[in-house]
Amino acid sequence: MKRIFLVGFMGCGKTATGKRLAEQIGWQLVDLDKFIENRYCKTIPQLFAEWGEEEFRLHERAALLEVSDYEQVVISTGGGAACFHNNMDDMNARGLTVYLYASPEELVERLSHAKVERPLLKGKTHEELALYIRELLEKREVSYKQAQLTIHTSPDNSFSHVEKLISLLPKN
Repeated sequence: MKRIFLVGFMGCGKTATGKRLAEQIGWQLVDLDKFIENRYCKTIPQLFAEWGEEEFRLHERAALLEVSDYEQVVISTGGGAACFHNNMDDMNARGLTVYLYASPEELVERLSHAKVERPLLKGKTHEELALYIRELLEKREVSYKQAQLTIHTSPDNSFSHVEKLISLLPKN
């Protein structure tokens, strides 16, 4: 195992989990969204607005394939990265994939208080947000569930799920 890919819905804790996981196993973290932002000197919301989702997903795929060559790395993907262009097949072939699961209710709570602007959630009321999350999660879970491991993230933010994940990593 040379790399670990963290997948899951926006707000499930991929970046925060990735930071803790990488630190504890002595690997580097690549946050795919930050990687893309640094490459283009624009935020994800700016890129979404400029390119639209379809073109953004093509750039995201190229970035994912690039970082998939890195070794001893935890890659925190964007919420949609697993769901487009056979990305899950590529990630499964190149490393260990981990679906970080959070319940729809937990996601609504986290995302309604998020400090980061999420292009797909912009302008939604709390009720619209809850409905949108449930519907989009249902569609995306088909891809997320292709991951080799599923870990439930802690609703209490204790990150005990990181220890569980470490205990499940292949020993080699």
